Amino acid sequence: MSSARLPWFRLLLIGLAGGVLSGMFGVGGGVVMVPLLINFAGVDERRASATSLAAIVPTAVVGCIAYAVNGRVDILAALVVAAGGVVGTWLGARLLRTIPLGVLRWTFVTVLVIVAIRMVLVQPEAGQAAAASGPLSIAGLVVLGLVIGVASGLLGIGGGILMVPAFVVLFGMGDLVAKGTSLAAMIPTSIVGTATNLRGGLVDWRAGIIVGIAATGASVGGAAIAFLLPPALSAILFAALLLFTAIQLAVRALRMRRRASAA
Repeated sequence: MSSARLPWFRLLLIGLAGGVLSGMFGVGGGVVMVPLLINFAGVDERRASATSLAAIVPTAVVGCIAYAVNGRVDILAALVVAAGGVVGTWLGARLLRTIPLGVLRWTFVTVLVIVAIRMVLVQPEAGQAAAASGPLSIAGLVVLGLVIGVASGLLGIGGGILMVPAFVVLFGMGDLVAKGTSLAAMIPTSIVGTATNLRGGLVDWRAGIIVGIAATGASVGGAAIAFLLPPALSAILFAALLLFTAIQLAVRALRMRRRASAA
């Protein structure tokens, strides 16, 4: 179905769902918006990804502000990861021509499942701890940004899905600081990606505006929920989101295998 013929309330609901998740968990919301745009709105996969990314720009900005006014954003960590992410996205686009995506998808599925289990077993604190600023930590954040960028370029995985647990597990951030910092780091990378998609004519303007407005408003409510959730419950819900993402990747891998066999 063309977005021009699509009832606006469907796009509104998609934006609300993505915005709440974005604010609650520090993710872009694309993990939910993309499949909903495809299955609920009839948008093709490439245009759905591009439109979702465009909607994430204002959503991440507003969600980041909601965390920042409460002192839950590590600006240095966000800038370092974002710089690595921009380079990693470029590398991912280049590697797309050479790396077998099937193996890569199943590798990330395994990693996401392991991280989900780890977050349930070892729950984070809700404190204000930020990442250390020493040379080793900075180098680690650069590597994290590269990995996230490559994964985004190759598999379309949103950065927050990997960033938030990495911030908590590897860099000792508090639960809320990890979410706020993740949203801050997503802003420059989503702007760069959206600019590229605009040049390619992939963004559906009508859908992007409606979804973006709804998601931006809902992200504030999602952030408010995040501050009310106990860390243990937040970790369990985020683990469920990780498993949902892993299932999506597994389904894509199986579809690719079927298409390859049919060809």
